[in-house]
Amino acid sequence: MKTNMHRIIVLEKDPNYNAIYKEYFKNYEEYSLIGIYTSVQEVIDKYDSLQPNIIVSEVNLLHTNGINGIALLKQKDPNVKVIMISKNPSFELIKKAFKNGANGYLTKPLSSKRLKRALYTISSEGAIMSNDIIMQIIQNFRKKTYALFSSRENQIIDHLCEGATYKDIANSLFVSPSAINYHIQNIYEKLNVNSKSEALYKLQQM
Repeated sequence: MKTNMHRIIVLEKDPNYNAIYKEYFKNYEEYSLIGIYTSVQEVIDKYDSLQPNIIVSEVNLLHTNGINGIALLKQKDPNVKVIMISKNPSFELIKKAFKNGANGYLTKPLSSKRLKRALYTISSEGAIMSNDIIMQIIQNFRKKTYALFSSRENQIIDHLCEGATYKDIANSLFVSPSAINYHIQNIYEKLNVNSKSEALYKLQQM
């Protein structure tokens, strides 16, 4: 192995992706896959011997959420680059990932070409985002906010307008479904409505 190769760790709980990543890295001359792990703690425990340059981490992991795990990884090595990957391009997830110290965010599925380009960009420029993530950020900056509602209620309204279920919203905002239901009831009360369809109609009128 060349000493100047970038050392890469993949954090992925789905074993179906293991063979795919291994096959991808066979064709990457400058990048060496030194391990695939299912939890952040596994990497933390072995970090001193692994010494990765770049960590590619799924958002949904075993035990510790991948986004929450960024801070733990950065504590071990502030210079390590962390790329988050997920099927969910939620603006709240993206925002929390970068707030926690992520250097990139990509949406699945990842082709060999996309992953290689991301690794090159992150190692040379320090940051990477998928085009669909960029569009998601732009769209969220353009979203209307309502003075009648709190910032959390506005977040929930955004998700409702996109057709998300209460469970989807809870997962995206990292809160319990009961917390979402509490905010939904407050939204309904402020709008003087009794259902989601009524709420969406009234919001459109606003």
